[in-house]
Amino acid sequence: MAKLDSYLERKTQAITDRTTDWTANPEKAIVTIKASSKVAGITGARPTRMGETVMVSDSAPGLAGHSLGPTAPEMLLGALASCLVHTYLIQAALLNISIDHVEIETAGRLDYKAVIGLPSELPNALQDITYNCHIESPASAAQIEHLHEAVEASCPVLNTLRMPISVHRT
Repeated sequence: MAKLDSYLERKTQAITDRTTDWTANPEKAIVTIKASSKVAGITGARPTRMGETVMVSDSAPGLAGHSLGPTAPEMLLGALASCLVHTYLIQAALLNISIDHVEIETAGRLDYKAVIGLPSELPNALQDITYNCHIESPASAAQIEHLHEAVEASCPVLNTLRMPISVHRT
């Protein structure tokens, strides 16, 4: 028995329940997700609310921060890593693949010169975002490859980053 089998059994039941509910009521599957952030007084730190959770985002001392929390680009990479892990769990449950462990490491390059208005040959965006997935599983190599493909097709944060989208100020 794989280490995460009991969790994947609960995940499978939750997915079955959602499938039943969302098939009968498709409008329930479309939700608006919100986040907000503000500056915390003279520190420059930014309490950031995501759902019901608040975490502090900050910058390094080189940009007048206090390193009280991750930078916004680090939070983006963290969101990608978290979403990938969760999507691996969902797809493992859907595909009935036993796993003991899944861990994602993300990385990206950012030229901070553009952030402060200096000339840069790179766009003012994270570049070369990569992720490395480490899975421990008794499943075959073919099953794990199928799992990777299912995750690549269904991870919402990964696909948001890959597909051009519009962001509008309201």
